[in-house]
Amino acid sequence: MPDAHYVNSKLAEIYDIDSGWSVDRDFYLALAGPPPESILDLGCGTGLICNAYAAQGHHVTGVDPSAAMLAIGRTKHYGSKINWVEAQAQTFESDNRFDLIIMTGHAFQVLLEDADVLDTFETMRKHLKPGGLIVFESRNPIIDWSKQWNYEVDLKLPTGSVTESRRFLAMNNDRMTFELRYQFPDQTLISNSELRFLTHDQIAAHLHNSGLSVDKVLGDWNGSYYEPGTSEEMIFMVRSAR
Repeated sequence: MPDAHYVNSKLAEIYDIDSGWSVDRDFYLALAGPPPESILDLGCGTGLICNAYAAQGHHVTGVDPSAAMLAIGRTKHYGSKINWVEAQAQTFESDNRFDLIIMTGHAFQVLLEDADVLDTFETMRKHLKPGGLIVFESRNPIIDWSKQWNYEVDLKLPTGSVTESRRFLAMNNDRMTFELRYQFPDQTLISNSELRFLTHDQIAAHLHNSGLSVDKVLGDWNGSYYEPGTSEEMIFMVRSAR
């Protein structure tokens, strides 16, 4: 099941304030060719990038296991033009094939088992059009994320405010656990989360075993190539090898 900050409707309502438009979404938006292209967003959340693609005239499918997130996506300006599907990336099925398949917001790192990764890559492979592109990102595990993970921020809401804090708990092998705490005027909500930090070579091996080929790997949202010792991001740009 997704973490509480995805499925709790009260927390889903503040997601766009907490995680609004950003440089990574600029990067993903620029990947689309001239409209109309067919685009699949796996782990679409509230559909910020889906809405932006639809605004450009693309045919968009947004997939997420959280009904609360999808409900917010449907209310966006172009929400009625988007095909919303409540499903996990591992099990999504469609007769459609897509020019561009994306997984953003480090959603790849919630895939905690090799089987989940392989099932997701199989979903991507079989739903990709010939010549199509798959793009997703994962944080580089060489970076000491514990030193920059914690934060506290006050979010201004139409109905008041909430203090959100993120606290690193532990790193065990390739698994990080952390806590998100939301202090509303009338209650405190806590979401506990776990992420997996696979290496570049582990991800590349899983892609190869899934019949996918790495086109290139970028290390930041400006388009610089991945540097193993210093890049914070591993942005995989992938095509079908079959």
